[in-house]
Amino acid sequence: MRPSDPFVDAVADNLLDRLEDCKKTFPTALCLGGSSEAVRRLLRGRGSIEKLVMMDTSNDMVQLCKDAEAAQQDSNQNIETSFVVGDEEFLPIKESSVDLVISCLGLHWTNDLPGAMIQCKLALKPDGLFLAAILGGETLKELRIACTVAQMEREGGISPRISPLAQVRDAGNLLTRAGFTLPGVDVDEYVVRYSNALELIEHLRAMGETNALLQRNNVLKRETALATAAIYDSMFAAEDGTIPATFQVIFMTGWREHPSQQKAKRRGSATISFDDIQKQFSSDS
Repeated sequence: MRPSDPFVDAVADNLLDRLEDCKKTFPTALCLGGSSEAVRRLLRGRGSIEKLVMMDTSNDMVQLCKDAEAAQQDSNQNIETSFVVGDEEFLPIKESSVDLVISCLGLHWTNDLPGAMIQCKLALKPDGLFLAAILGGETLKELRIACTVAQMEREGGISPRISPLAQVRDAGNLLTRAGFTLPGVDVDEYVVRYSNALELIEHLRAMGETNALLQRNNVLKRETALATAAIYDSMFAAEDGTIPATFQVIFMTGWREHPSQQKAKRRGSATISFDDIQKQFSSDS
């Protein structure tokens, strides 16, 4: 893995910016696997976090985070940090024990995403905040197109080369299904430029974002790989010779229910009709 990835850092920073929009503080936080090291490094006091639990399913990734913390002298030294090896689908965290759950580019790898989000909600205290960033379905659309065309030409058929990802419309449904209140979803697209398709593949491997399907085709023929690179260049290359890769990132926000939160009015309790509002705007214009 790269010691720091500009794309991952940009997503983590964007996710953490949402903490600055909250007036309340989050003394205890749980950071789930994915880009947890980038989240810890970029906190910079946001959220007024005092205790941080960093969790990953991989013991090696947890050790990597430990080593990074020991090597860096940063503004997060006052945060009491602990490390846990655990599964997002079976969180080893006591119910109603944390004020904040953060997941940056990790939850799209879970087998049971709705179940994992329910686990996150249960771990939150009342009025606790859930923040997550996952890759959306439009991610790597250029690579998908090039790979599909190359496979059709060389092999006469296609097989998935990139893991399936959630669509934007699914994110709100997931938050509601998990029982979060005040759900919010927004989308950003990041276009990263590479010198060639091989550099893109190397970056995906460094991020751990290659295909994880159990029934995937493990063999990619050399001629298919070369054809994919050539098609990618011919269809998407810029004048300077670089190729773009689009990463669609879905940001999700949800709260655990609490009596102090604003609630929607009862259906039928409105005193003003939208037709009247439309007529008012039409007359003013």
